[in-house]
Amino acid sequence: AIEGAGGRSNAFTAHEVTCYLAKVPYEKADLAMDVIADMVQHSLLAPEEVERERKVVIEEIRRTWDHPGAWAGELVFRAAFGDQPLGWSIAGTEDSVNGLSRDDLAGYVANWYVPNNLVVSVAGNVRHQQVLDLVDRYVSDVPARQIESYAAAQPRVASQPVIVETRAITQANLVMVLRGPGRKDPRRYIFTILSNLLGSGMSSRLFKEVRERRGLAYSVGCGVIRFQDVGALTASAGVSPENVVQTTEVMLAEFRKLATEAVGEEELTKARDYSVGNFRLGLEDSMSVARWVGESLMTTGEVQDVKNVVSQLRGVTAADLQRLAGELFVGNDLSIALTGPNDESSALEALASNWRNN
Repeated sequence: AIEGAGGRSNAFTAHEVTCYLAKVPYEKADLAMDVIADMVQHSLLAPEEVERERKVVIEEIRRTWDHPGAWAGELVFRAAFGDQPLGWSIAGTEDSVNGLSRDDLAGYVANWYVPNNLVVSVAGNVRHQQVLDLVDRYVSDVPARQIESYAAAQPRVASQPVIVETRAITQANLVMVLRGPGRKDPRRYIFTILSNLLGSGMSSRLFKEVRERRGLAYSVGCGVIRFQDVGALTASAGVSPENVVQTTEVMLAEFRKLATEAVGEEELTKARDYSVGNFRLGLEDSMSVARWVGESLMTTGEVQDVKNVVSQLRGVTAADLQRLAGELFVGNDLSIALTGPNDESSALEALASNWRNN
């Protein structure tokens, strides 16, 4: 029905939220709300469809394994968080997917898909009252129920800070994780600037040092992931197998430099402008706005004000960056994952140990 109207629909699961979405021409808002609300609330979960989808998810898991870079991303979270929810794959394993029954799915819907655990977010050429009327019409008056709180993220519960998986491939895929501020931490804006300065775009430090000056990698960069009570700085690179250790050393040296040397005003201004521009451009699309507003309300209990976010990013100082870098890059646990043809476990474990103890 949605595609017949020229729209598209999809869904995704993250560590802390699940999102069902549709994008349609504005005059089809009624149709989109009807379909998505019906899907979320009244799915038949027909046994034959469950079996069909089980196969699809298993193929998705296999596709991730077949992509060495993506698989290294899975492994590094296992190294960083161990045997707790943040260390588990969102898709699960073939065994866990095969072990799910229709009753498991129905029970999950009954426990979690309730009004006090649901946000409806709409962006586009619609009026507020119009959306309220659609919600009244299509979202059932299901009784609220007690929702389990998140189990707090624990300190590393894995004894394996480095995970290496060897394969007969020509490129090595390196990913590192350092824990950082969570979603509600007031330092989150500093965290964003720090990550972008290090590894976002061709002007970033990692790109210039690892790729442009040394030619060690084609792709290299950083990103930030935020959860309820913890965050993660991820850094990745695709390198020739013989350059794995050197690349890791160079990247770690760039991290430490931020803790020992204040960032110059010109570079800081560029990083702030990049962060602000990237944030604002990310809200150009109506679906991006709907997702940002909805996830913000779902995870923080409020809709963040765009002007305030911009103001906070522009207010980050060189002293702020150096202070946070000292907390992240001195004595903090470092987790590393590698997929490639050579077993570099010993060298990478030594680097992780030295990082933690210096």
